[in-house]
This record gives sequence, C-alpha cells and structure tokens, in this order.
Amino acid sequence: MSNDLAKMIDHTLLKAETTKEQVEKLCMEAKEYGFASVCINPVWVKFSSGILSETDVKVCTVIGFPLGASTAKTKAFETKNAIENGATEVDMVINIGALKDGNDELVEQDIQAVVAAAKGKALTKVIIETCLLTDEEKVRACELAVKAGADFVKTSTGFSTGGATVEDIALMRKTVGPALGVKASGGVRSVEDAKNMIEAGATRIGASSGVQIVQGITSDSDY
Repeated sequence: MSNDLAKMIDHTLLKAETTKEQVEKLCMEAKEYGFASVCINPVWVKFSSGILSETDVKVCTVIGFPLGASTAKTKAFETKNAIENGATEVDMVINIGALKDGNDELVEQDIQAVVAAAKGKALTKVIIETCLLTDEEKVRACELAVKAGADFVKTSTGFSTGGATVEDIALMRKTVGPALGVKASGGVRSVEDAKNMIEAGATRIGASSGVQIVQGITSDSDY
C-alpha cells in the first residue's frame, strides 16, 4: 500500500521561511519515495524542476496563495510564469469573497483564467478553502470548477482555520462526479487519515508529512 499511496501524495512545503536546503531535501525525498509531486511556492519551481528533471515526480506550485484575493489577470500571469519555470501542476485559490457574495460569474472567470494559462501544459487544481464555506458554497465552488474546465478540486490551503475532512471529500466527490480529481490537503497526518480520505473519494493527498505517512508514523504537522 505504501508505494501506491506515495504515488497519490503531493509532498508539500509552503511555509514562508522555507530554505533552499529544505526544498532540496523535499525533492530528494520525493525521488526516494516516488511521490506524485513536490508542492512548493513559485520561487522554488525552477530549482525543484532542475532536481527532478530526470524523474517521474511532478513539480506542483500554488497560485494566488493562500488568500485567493489577487486578480484573475495576476493569477494567469503567475501560472504562465510558473509553467515557464518548469511547473506541471498548479493549485490555484479561488476568489473566496466573490463566492460568498454569490458572484459565481467572477469565480468562474477567475478559475478559467488559470485553466486557460495552463491548458495543455499543466494540471489545474482549484482550492476552495472548505473551512470558510457552507456546504452549499462548497457545492457551488466545485460546480464552477467543473464549468471552468479544471482538472481537480482541492479542499484547503493549510493556512486557514481548518483542513480536509472526510465529509468534505465525500461532498466534493459527489458534486464533481468521477471525471475530476479530488485533493485532500491540510491535516492528513497518518496512513489511516490518508486511507479515510481515499475511501471518501480523494485521488490525491497534499501533505508535508508524506514520508511519515508512508512509513506508518503519525505526524504532528498542521499541513
């Protein structure tokens, strides 16, 4: 199970104080364990893609992170820049305030801007920040991601008031159907956590504790 599980994990390091040495360690661990990707801030994309160029490990980065409150044009530029530097997956944060305002058109256009910038070059994962939303808003956010042509919906940034729950994963999977990926991120700290998320419908796990998870150790990490 651990090898199969590793291939579903985005090995993640997104803290502001992250150093070059830590990113290099992350990449080497991803190579060793065969994780799906490393997920790092945009400033580390070129460095990480250099280390991982001869491997199957993808380079994932975050867009409009962690608040989602930059403009669609800025998010599109950030996406193009990340892809130029070697990113093959982008996890973008929606305009959460617009969703809560009921401005679905703006939310969809925001997602579409990133999808268009990434099309044919990188997967787009849409972070809806479930801890800030009602169930009705979670459903609307997922439906808008589908309409905008995204590849995945994702629960959380790991930088807000909560992370992934089994209930949210099940709701997101029910909403998007079988075609889209569903990524559980934030608070997945053990093999049991990961298995529960997968059983609920997750196809990818975002975690800073990937090594501990595949080793069967419970981590105390927040992400």
